[in-house]
Amino acid sequence: MTAVLLRELAAVLPAEALVTDVDVLEAHRRDQAEWAPSGQPRVLVRATCTDDVRAVMRVASAMRVPVVPRGAGSGLSGGANAMDGCIVLSLMRMNRVLEVDPRGMLMVVQPGVLNAEVKAAAAAQGLWYAPDPASWEFSSLGGNLATNAGGLCCVKYGVTGDAVLGLEVVLADGSVVRTGGRTMKNVAGYDLTRLFVGSEGTLGVITEATLKLRPTPPRATTLVATFPLLSGAGTAVTDIMARTRPSLLELMDRATCRAVEAYKPLGLDVEAAAFLLARSDAGGEQGVAEIETMARCCEAAGATFVTHSADAAEGELLLTARRLAYPALERQGATLLDDVGVPLSRIPELLAAVEHIASRREVLVGTFGHAGDGNMHPTVVFDRKDPEALSRARAAFDDILEAALALGGTITGEHGVGALKQPFLGRQLGEEAMRLHRRIKGAMDPLGILNPGKVC
Repeated sequence: MTAVLLRELAAVLPAEALVTDVDVLEAHRRDQAEWAPSGQPRVLVRATCTDDVRAVMRVASAMRVPVVPRGAGSGLSGGANAMDGCIVLSLMRMNRVLEVDPRGMLMVVQPGVLNAEVKAAAAAQGLWYAPDPASWEFSSLGGNLATNAGGLCCVKYGVTGDAVLGLEVVLADGSVVRTGGRTMKNVAGYDLTRLFVGSEGTLGVITEATLKLRPTPPRATTLVATFPLLSGAGTAVTDIMARTRPSLLELMDRATCRAVEAYKPLGLDVEAAAFLLARSDAGGEQGVAEIETMARCCEAAGATFVTHSADAAEGELLLTARRLAYPALERQGATLLDDVGVPLSRIPELLAAVEHIASRREVLVGTFGHAGDGNMHPTVVFDRKDPEALSRARAAFDDILEAALALGGTITGEHGVGALKQPFLGRQLGEEAMRLHRRIKGAMDPLGILNPGKVC
């Protein structure tokens, strides 16, 4: 079977596009979700254009071989993990910015372009691409689109899907469709763009995206506050969001702050229960008013320290602390990273539930995340060499998912379902919604060859 597959692919692709080296295949078996299941692929295809993707899907469809699309491999849910006998379809060589239209406030890119490169291309025209996952320096747009990635700014500016005007997508049979367009408003027909964004490569392979750009916002003012109780920080978050709209509102608990300080000393208060980081980019009098409102909310919720600064360098230094949260926790041991979201009014309850789970399961959990939209990342840290510690960590990971669902929340706010969360999806959506998912999947991919085992 492998020999026949390679022969068929070689007939329609450049020789350099096909890779069967064992070490290279091993490096492309999984993303960063270490504990999600993965298999052994037959071949890696490095596509350089839409025609390459079409050719792969036609061969795969004819031979009924599964295809796993892959970007930079920075995902955190196992969404790009291979399965036995599959084709891993890498899109990282489709890495061109095809067009920047400053008057039309848009950009057209291929999926292998990094988020950082999109931002740089926009900035060169005096514009701004808003979506900013913590992995923005090394994650690809294709991966951002596949998971509908969020980030620090989405509390005000939305997630990746909110910045997408249109797509080019290769379907399972190799046909190509275009969705959306270049206009700011477009309600002609079903919203297929939204259907593909966040579908994790299970409905089609995105080969081009038209992105919405924005004017560069005014210089931001950054506020920091520390709290003696996690519950106080949670209350401050809900009060802030009820009164104003920050451009960023992030939280780190004591365990996370201590990990960051041990990794890269920044002068964080490692005795405080919680560290809150907020920003206003409204500028002028409105920006001053927003920061003052946030400060009052923090003080009323029991903050022991509140300060703010309009200095850009100081603001970026504080933001660095938040961006280091996950890498710092990784240095403490093996990690299981959760990605739950709850309604804003339930944030204090989620924080309390995570504290209780960590104590009951006797594990270290560092909690950080996008408090302003209720999307938190409780991260279970454990000794990978200790089987009992792994068992407790996995139990704590599942408990956190259960807690989020019990609070009316979601099992994933931005990382995607992938292979890691797939067993919990039905619990959140219910059987009727799962049946509808399967009907959509069956209509778009009747042979079930696109990223099998992910999402539904």
